[in-house]
Amino acid sequence: MQTRKSLRRKATVPQAQCVACGCCFNTCPKGAIEMIKGVYASVEEALCVGCGLCSGICPASIIKIAEVAV
Repeated sequence: MQTRKSLRRKATVPQAQCVACGCCFNTCPKGAIEMIKGVYASVEEALCVGCGLCSGICPASIIKIAEVAV
């Protein structure tokens, strides 16, 4: 018998393209985004609810909301 994994929406930030402006960090209602050494943003998957606010506010348009297996 196979077990089905549920899918959840999560934000992803490609580190190499992030300009570290902090817009996503300031917008996230769950505090799931942190700035790493002022160089790029990182998403804490356990806290991210996939609302998409960060994606909509990102001036570089690099944050994507994807379905991931949980």
